[in-house]
Amino acid sequence: MPEMGTSLRAAALLAFVVLSILVSLLVSSVQQYGARGELFSNETVPPADEEQLRGALIYQLQQRRREILPLLLPEDEPSEGTRLAPQLDSSVDYNLWNEITHGSRRAHMDEMGCDSLVDMQAVEVLGSGYTKLVVKVNLAGGQPVALKLVNEQGIDMGKCVEDFKDPQGCRELVSYKLQKEIVLLQRLQHPNVIKLKGHCAGDSRVDGGRGAERGRVTVILEQGNPLQMIQLLQSPWEDRFRVCLDLVRLLHFLSQSPLGSVALLDFQPRQFVTVSGELKLTDLDDASAQETTCRSDADCTLQFPHRNFTLPCSAGGVCEGLNEKRNIYNAYRYFLTYLLPHQAPPGLNHLVDHIMNSTGELRADINQTLEAFEHILLLYKSGLHLDNLPPSVIRDYTLIRGMGTSGNVEYRCWPSYSQQGCVLSVHSAREAAFICNSHTQCNSFTLTGQKTWTGRLLASFSSGFSHLVPGGTSEVYVKKTKAPETSTA
Repeated sequence: MPEMGTSLRAAALLAFVVLSILVSLLVSSVQQYGARGELFSNETVPPADEEQLRGALIYQLQQRRREILPLLLPEDEPSEGTRLAPQLDSSVDYNLWNEITHGSRRAHMDEMGCDSLVDMQAVEVLGSGYTKLVVKVNLAGGQPVALKLVNEQGIDMGKCVEDFKDPQGCRELVSYKLQKEIVLLQRLQHPNVIKLKGHCAGDSRVDGGRGAERGRVTVILEQGNPLQMIQLLQSPWEDRFRVCLDLVRLLHFLSQSPLGSVALLDFQPRQFVTVSGELKLTDLDDASAQETTCRSDADCTLQFPHRNFTLPCSAGGVCEGLNEKRNIYNAYRYFLTYLLPHQAPPGLNHLVDHIMNSTGELRADINQTLEAFEHILLLYKSGLHLDNLPPSVIRDYTLIRGMGTSGNVEYRCWPSYSQQGCVLSVHSAREAAFICNSHTQCNSFTLTGQKTWTGRLLASFSSGFSHLVPGGTSEVYVKKTKAPETSTA
C-alpha cells in the first residue's frame, strides 16, 4: 500500500505539472511549431481493427524498448557498439529502467522528482518540435530549470494518433525519446553535457498499466540559454574560441564514452545551450553509439552536402572511426568555419589555419584536434604568442596606480566586451599599449583587474577623460604626449 500511495501521488503531481504548463503557456500559441488541427480523433474503430492496431502499437513500443536496453548495460561492461543481443536482458541496469518507466526513486539526495515541481511557475516556451516541448519554469524556491515533456500538439504525437487511434499508447510511444534521453544523460555525464537534475514519471503499473498518467514523463534539466549564432558572431574571439574548445572537448569525450564512440546524428547549433558561458549539449535523443558495419571501404562513406569521405572498413567488419569523423566534420561546418578564424590574434593565425585545414579535410582525429586546441589555449593564456611585441611600447605611457577615470571620451571598437565603448581582453599592459597605439582614437587605457574566463585582463580604451578618481587596484596608462598637466582634479 505505501508503494501504491507514492505512485498515485506522483501521478497526481505529474498530471498537475502537465496541466499547469499547458494552461499557463496556452499551448495553442506554439502550434506554429508543427501542431495538428485535430490531434485526438473521435473516430470509432471496429473491434477487429482495434485489436490489429493495438498489436501494431505494442510492436512499436517493444522496438523502442529494445533501442534503450543496450544503453542500460553496466558502465564497466563494454557495449561493443551497443549492438543489440538477446542476452542483454540479463545484464541491463533494471534499477535505472524501473526508475524511468515506473517513476520509482533512487536514493540521490540531490535528485529532483515530482515533489520538486509543486508550485512551480511556467515562464516561457524555450523550444517546441515534432516530439518535445521545452519549457523554462521557476521552482517554488525561485530556482530556474528547464522541463522537457511530450509535445501533445507535435507532429509525432499527431501522426501516431492518426495511425493507431490510441492517445495514451501514443504518448507512451513518443515518450520513449524522453526516456532514452534520461538514460543517455545518466551515462554521458560531462561538463559540456547539460546536467540532469531529475525527472517525474507516471507509473505504468497503476490501474493495470491503463492509467491516464501512462507515458507522462517530464525531464528536469539545468537552465541554459539557447545558443545564438548571430550574437556569437559579434562576440570577441576569445568567447568564440571558448565555444569551439568546449565543443571539441565534448567530442573527445563522446569518442571514448562509456557507451563507446557516440555520434550526434542531429548536429545543429540548436542542440546546444550555454550555461555561464560554457557550451553544453542539451538534446541527446538522436545520439547513437551504433557502429556502422561494412564489407568493404565503399560501405564506409560519409556523405555531406558538398563533400564525401570514405573511411576504411576494419577486419572486424566495422567502419573505423566513422562516428568520430562524422562529429568532427559537423563541428567544422556548423561551428569552426564561422567562429574560429575571424579576428583570431595574429600570433595564433597559423595554428588556427592548421586546425581549419585538418578538420575540413578530416586529416586529424579528435585526439589531435583537441591537442591543437589546448596548445592554442596555453599560448593565449600565457601570452607566449606575443613574444614579437616590442618591449619598449609600454614606455610611451605614464602609469597612474590606484586611480580610475571619470568623464571618459569613449570610442567604439569591434569586437568589444562593451557596446558603449572599447573594452578588450589583454594579457598585460604591454599588449594593451600595443593595441592603443594601433587605434588612432586611443590616448589612454585602464586596467581594473577584471578578468575573462582565460584569466586575461579587461582593458578599457578611451580618447581621453576629464579627471582621475580613486580606483582601488585600477591602473591608468596615459600616452606621455597626451598626459594632462596635473594628475588630479
